[in-house]
Amino acid sequence: MNVQIQTVHFDADSKLIDHVTRKIQKLNTFHDRIVSVDVFLKLDNLAHQIKDKIAEIRVRIPRQDLFVKHESKSFELSFDMAFESLIEQVKRKKEKKIQ
Repeated sequence: MNVQIQTVHFDADSKLIDHVTRKIQKLNTFHDRIVSVDVFLKLDNLAHQIKDKIAEIRVRIPRQDLFVKHESKSFELSFDMAFESLIEQVKRKKEKKIQ
């Protein structure tokens, strides 16, 4: 599984990168054919005065892509909420494949 983490409009500290990497490694327990995972961490300072933190995750599985996006006031919370949503999508896709 190829994992890429990209930050937009800021430089992430090692604690945030470690948090994301540790969680992404757990995806293999839910689906064994994941080709790649792209994580985008962005600052949205155009729409609001308070900077929202956006986490986007794209997972490539043979013949399909899964995508989730979430925003909140911290990167960890945004990523965790997007990750939970992604796990549900992965589980649903795997169940459909089994049936």
